[in-house]
This record gives sequence, structure tokens and C-alpha cells, in this order.
Amino acid sequence: MAEVNVNPTRMEMKKLQSRLATARRGHKLLKDKRDELMKSFLEVVRENKALREKVEAGLSDLSAAMTLAASQSSRKMLTEALMLPKREGTLTVTSQNRMSVTVPRFSFTLPPASALGCLYGFAFTSGELDDAITSLTDLLPDLIKLAETEKTAQMLAEEIEKTRRRVNALEYIMIPRYEAGIRSIKMKLDENERGNTVRLMKVKDLALARERAAKKKSEEE
Repeated sequence: MAEVNVNPTRMEMKKLQSRLATARRGHKLLKDKRDELMKSFLEVVRENKALREKVEAGLSDLSAAMTLAASQSSRKMLTEALMLPKREGTLTVTSQNRMSVTVPRFSFTLPPASALGCLYGFAFTSGELDDAITSLTDLLPDLIKLAETEKTAQMLAEEIEKTRRRVNALEYIMIPRYEAGIRSIKMKLDENERGNTVRLMKVKDLALARERAAKKKSEEE
């Protein structure tokens, strides 16, 4: 740590003591915040892990269903069947404050297929394609929720890192610097006090010596 240069006055020491008390309070608050952020982060990570496993399993089933549908219909027929989707969903993005971190919240609404009819005709398509489309529709909310939890985890991780750096800066730089400054001032003030005490004792000895000399001279006269 770099040497601390401060004015060795009591006023300066009081300023450093006040800053030290503030730094210690801030250090405690930031540590508590970091711990709570870690708890919240771990909860999100566990939720994200479960969602990812569910989504990956769903995507695997969807891929198998689409492969089966493709094997029973021509590529051109599948392209024409899926070219013009008739259902249009709405994605609403809001935000939520989570431990002073503004995280996103996604809300997705999709009109039911019965309200708009089928996406394609049944004449040249297979039932496997129907199953694949249904699987994708069922999987879509989990995909959006997964995106939400992953973004939340990322933002919480960034905030944890920022808080950790602040805690370390206070713990290893600011607080030791203030403590070193206070010790330096105390040592200087103690040294000055000892010097004043020595000077006072010398002045007292000189005064006593003069008093004795004046008394002795008076007695001799």
C-alpha cells in the first residue's frame, strides 16, 4: 500500500475517523448485498438449469418429429406448408428490480390455433408434421422463459462482480489507507505531546533553578 501523507492535526484525524466509519458501514452493506445477490443468482441458475434441460429434451423430440415429417413429405411441400404462418404472437417486455438490478421480464401471448384455423392444408401433409408443430408451440413458452432466466443470470453475475470489486477496494485499499493515516497522525500527535511535556519540564526546571538561585542570593545578602 502506498504511503499515506496527511496533515498531523486533530481535525484531520477526525475527518479520517469519520471516513473510516463510513467505509466500514459501506463495506458491511456491500458484503450483505453481495451475499444476497449470490443467493438470488444461485436460485436463477437452478431454475435456468432445469429449463435448459427441459428445452433441450423438447428440441431433441422436435428435431426427431421434423425429421420423420420430412421423410414422409417432399422438401418442397414442407416449404410451401410452412411458408406463410397465420398465427402472430405478442411479446411484452417489462422489467423488475431484483436486489437493485433491473432484470427483464418476458410475457408471450399466442392466439389459439382454433381461432385462426390450421396453418396449412391437410391434403399433402402428414400427421407427423402436425405433431412437430404442436411440439414447437408447446415448447415456445419455455424457450422464452429460458431466455429470460439466462439474461437475468448474466445481469446478476455482472452486478456480483461489480459488488465484489467494491468490497475488495474498501477492504484492501480504502479502509487500510484510512487506518494507516489515523495511526500516522496519532504517532505524530503523541510525539508532539511528548515534546511539549519535555519542554514544559525543562521550563519548570529552569524556573525552579532560577528560584533557588534568587533565594540563595537573597540569603547571602
